[in-house]
Amino acid sequence: MDNLYSVVDIETTGNGYKGQKITEISIFIFDGKKVIDEFTTLVNPESPIPTFITNLTGINQSMVRNQPKFYEIAKKVEEITKDTIFVAHNVNFDYNIIQAEFKSLGFNFKRKKLCTVRLSRKIIPGLNSYSLGNICADEGIHISARHRARGDVEATVELFRRLIKRDDNFTINSFLNPKSRQATLPPLLDKSTVDNLPERHGVYYFKNEEKEVIYVGKANNIKQRVISHFYDKKKKEISMCLETADISYTETGSEILALLHESSEIKQLYPKFNRAQRRAGEAVGLFSYEDQKGIIHLAYNRLKLAPNAIIKYYSVAECRNHLELLCKNYELCPKYCHLQTNVSSCFHYQLKDCRGICCDKESIESYNIRVKKAIVSVGIGANNLVIKENGRNEGEIGFALILNGIYQGFGYLDKKQAEQLLQPEDYQFFVQPQKDNRDVQRIISSYIRKKEKLNEILDGEISI
Repeated sequence: MDNLYSVVDIETTGNGYKGQKITEISIFIFDGKKVIDEFTTLVNPESPIPTFITNLTGINQSMVRNQPKFYEIAKKVEEITKDTIFVAHNVNFDYNIIQAEFKSLGFNFKRKKLCTVRLSRKIIPGLNSYSLGNICADEGIHISARHRARGDVEATVELFRRLIKRDDNFTINSFLNPKSRQATLPPLLDKSTVDNLPERHGVYYFKNEEKEVIYVGKANNIKQRVISHFYDKKKKEISMCLETADISYTETGSEILALLHESSEIKQLYPKFNRAQRRAGEAVGLFSYEDQKGIIHLAYNRLKLAPNAIIKYYSVAECRNHLELLCKNYELCPKYCHLQTNVSSCFHYQLKDCRGICCDKESIESYNIRVKKAIVSVGIGANNLVIKENGRNEGEIGFALILNGIYQGFGYLDKKQAEQLLQPEDYQFFVQPQKDNRDVQRIISSYIRKKEKLNEILDGEISI
């Protein structure tokens, strides 16, 4: 083979991608048959080395104190790897950290990449594990110093030499093809898994080697959205992709059902790389009522004491902040929103043109119109609604059910069967029960507002 390869391994401080610094680097220049050059050195990371890293690698603070800093070896690393293909076991890990070190110096380090994990999966299929230690044990490759850069590189070179020798299907060439996605896929993930993903609405699940779900996402095109994760250079995405060993999915037929299903799965599975919707508990509900004068009040209380809550919150503070925003946007009276108590007239907002419902400066009817607009803007009201959307195939519909303003869940029905259901209540016998919460209310109210703008809400049923 005419290619030259720089086979690389690094040891680091292990503080996550954002704070990870190199403590040792070893580079072997390999021509496909023999090693023709080598560069190995400890590196002063200019940051503490955690105890667990010292226990793993044997590298401690005193060993690196008088060693060169990365900027002092950067020119050597750039020169020795120039015009070579960057090879490593879990290549994105080593490559991205070296690239980040160069970026901090204002230099763009860019090389073609090959991953011996991905190559091994193709050329030596069927192994229980593709970690360097396990695959070398299976292959009878001796590692002189595990978790030290030079020892791991020596083993990786020997593994790579055997992969080249067994590569009867030109797998390495296909990985180097610029049109191939192989080099960008997570090292633990088989390409066929991605190839078999549908290009339809649904929810997808990233799983680690233990089959634990580490991320749940929704997409209008599952395959396209999944692949986009692999090109994302954010630290969270890189970490997530390095752990991803499998991907499964559930088709939903529409975006709204994908959103609802995603929200439910995140709260049930609590994946480590999902953040926004993981909280399950909610403390406060916003509700409305009409007093003896006919004035509509907005009020809040604990969920158990909030009848037909318009929307739910995780804290009183969150609720009050939202109420204050509604007061400002719709010129509502803080007194009748229960932001002030025991006052004859409000003083919460010093508006020059305050309409003053609490001071009898406007009609109750006029004020109530604005309250109703505020309610519509944040919730789904106390209505019975069936949201109808496309199903997973031509013969069915997908639906979400809301009864008395409370989300009941979603489900799928044969189109002919759906035609026989006349009232929203009839759908409850076919629904997959789901919990109502603030995130669901937000998803549904946003959907309804979009449909309202298109004048597509008809007789308690929303359909495309």
